[in-house]
Amino acid sequence: MRFLADEGCDFCVVRALRKAGHDVKAIAEMSPGIPDEEVAMLSAGEMRILLTEDKDFGQMVYAKSQASAGVIFIRFPANARQSMSDMIVRLADEYGDKLHRRFVVVRPGRVRITGIPLFATEI
Repeated sequence: MRFLADEGCDFCVVRALRKAGHDVKAIAEMSPGIPDEEVAMLSAGEMRILLTEDKDFGQMVYAKSQASAGVIFIRFPANARQSMSDMIVRLADEYGDKLHRRFVVVRPGRVRITGIPLFATEI
């Protein structure tokens, strides 16, 4: 699968997904400091599912109808972060293409995937 990790996404997730064979680009490596709107456009333009811990991307996708290839919103408190990478890799491996154009919220021991596809990119 193809992912784009937002700058605020814990890099342990990037490393774990790469180790599992997924194609992951990371804003922290490419263009640190770019605005969220550019991150969202890059994700949509390259058809990469966005990995983020920033709730602003939910606002962009739903309230502003931002085009999206999909968003995985990671919500792990400090005391549960040791299991975060494994859970994201398991999610990618088990759900695969079903994650495209969906908004997914991942919490310790819980995953919620929206049933309504997000707006597709026009690019």
